[in-house]
Amino acid sequence: MLIGVPAETVAREARVAVTPETVKKLKAQGHQIRVQSGAGVAASVTDEAYAAAGAEIVDLNAAWGADLVLKVRAPGEAEMPLLKVGTTVVGMLNPFDAAGLQRMAAGNVTAYALEAAPRTTRAQSMDVLSSQANVAGYKAVIMAADRYQRFFPMLMTAAGTVKAARVVILGVGVAGLQAIATAKRLGAVIEASDVRPSVKEQVESLGGKFIDVPFETQEEKEAAEGVGGYARPMPESWLARQRAEVAKRVAQADVVITTALIPGRAAPVLVTEEMVKSMKAGSVIIDLAAAQGGNCPLTEADRTVVKHGVTLVGETNLPALVAADASALYARNVLDFLKLIIDKDGKLHINREDDIVVACLVAHEGAVTRQ
Repeated sequence: MLIGVPAETVAREARVAVTPETVKKLKAQGHQIRVQSGAGVAASVTDEAYAAAGAEIVDLNAAWGADLVLKVRAPGEAEMPLLKVGTTVVGMLNPFDAAGLQRMAAGNVTAYALEAAPRTTRAQSMDVLSSQANVAGYKAVIMAADRYQRFFPMLMTAAGTVKAARVVILGVGVAGLQAIATAKRLGAVIEASDVRPSVKEQVESLGGKFIDVPFETQEEKEAAEGVGGYARPMPESWLARQRAEVAKRVAQADVVITTALIPGRAAPVLVTEEMVKSMKAGSVIIDLAAAQGGNCPLTEADRTVVKHGVTLVGETNLPALVAADASALYARNVLDFLKLIIDKDGKLHINREDDIVVACLVAHEGAVTRQ
């Protein structure tokens, strides 16, 4: 099969959908790989490295004119005419973007959005949300350390003792857990909060302290457990108590990292303007939910601003800032997913009995298939 890998055109996107490692594996399966010239440069992969792995370096039209096109981000409006009718596209296609899905359906392509994969054990190796959130959690702490004008670890020097930074992490999914681990390695004192009681043990195992807010009703307990690995909106009664508890910790924090997201919805507000005002001058907030409105209303997408003496970082694509490793992880996710849609003869097929395939299939035969 002919597989094409175009360069990403979305602003600030530095990742690429294949690496020399995955090119070699696809070649070993008998596929022909075309990579657009320069597609991997921002991820520290040269055309020469792809060629050495067995890929053909081509121009824009040749990369798009394949049977299977591998992408990081969804094709834009200007890119759709480059796709052949009947082409299959695999990537992070944003299954909540109705206009984008309709555009792909109108182009009569078969599209798989990898973010829609179920959060099951079998799907872990192709879980792009987790692999990229891991990178984001790491990078959030590194950015915080860069912008915070003091040390992270406690230091005992001849000139006196420097206290360790206090880091509060709100939202303990994959990104939050990686942020805890990274901040701990740098020597910070860490507190973390999440609506799911099940993560308390994970937080403590990584060296953090869990900000515990007791549940008072059965409704609160059921909402806290979430569905399919995702958090659910919590009742207002619990949220009010959590806000009060978190507000105390935020006021004492040097760094706050927020990671709370609900797929397909605006990000919940976790850090209010009043909470920002209560923070010490020079404190830092890294808002990983900036692309969905932010966990803090003062966050500005893709900008770093200072408000009330606090630095707020609204970077919307942290994995792209660690493009080499983010691409390596993503490319492995893609490679594992392709095993489900390419049969033993090397041809594309749609297995309607496979829950992962059905969940990721968002467009086929001129129609949007996502429910």
